[in-house]
Amino acid sequence: MIRAMYANLKRPPRTVTDWLADAVRATAIVLVLVSLFTLPFTDFAVLSMSLPAVMLSRMIGLRSGLDLVTCVTVFIAAGSNVLELYRAWTGWDLIVHLVCTGVLAAVALVLLDDAGVVAPTGRRRTPIVVATMSGLALSAVWEMVEWFGYRFITDAIFVTYDDTIGDMMAGGAGALLVGVVASRFRLTRTDRAPL
Repeated sequence: MIRAMYANLKRPPRTVTDWLADAVRATAIVLVLVSLFTLPFTDFAVLSMSLPAVMLSRMIGLRSGLDLVTCVTVFIAAGSNVLELYRAWTGWDLIVHLVCTGVLAAVALVLLDDAGVVAPTGRRRTPIVVATMSGLALSAVWEMVEWFGYRFITDAIFVTYDDTIGDMMAGGAGALLVGVVASRFRLTRTDRAPL
């Protein structure tokens, strides 16, 4: 599996979308490194949490459009926290949870399929159920991270019961939408190294 991920990572970009995704990935890496020296540590930590997702989307061989959307979405989600857009723009939090959890559920769906955790059954409802469950699980973990940050790091993190439930509902809805898409379309490139 590691060998295949490395092969997907080193595959040269072939399309404009591939180049754009790699440009976003490179920009994210540079901005995280710069933030280490220019921003408070908590902002650096938030931005750095986006790096595994932007790298993993290429390593598992997502289709180039989905790879680009994943990179942009995850980095916008992290950057919105640093720029305090979640407080400034009403509803932005729910939009980001919907889209970001959706793309992360797509990543989880591919990883679970490749690892043999979810055996392909030929049924269209399998990716719908698995993506939705993955999205809800990812949403729950994220809300726990937010609570931990609020409780033990800084009370500047906005955590309320309504916010938590709303975020999880938006994330679950985004994951459900991705599951419907995955039930009809392939999420991975045809030329990817099989994991």
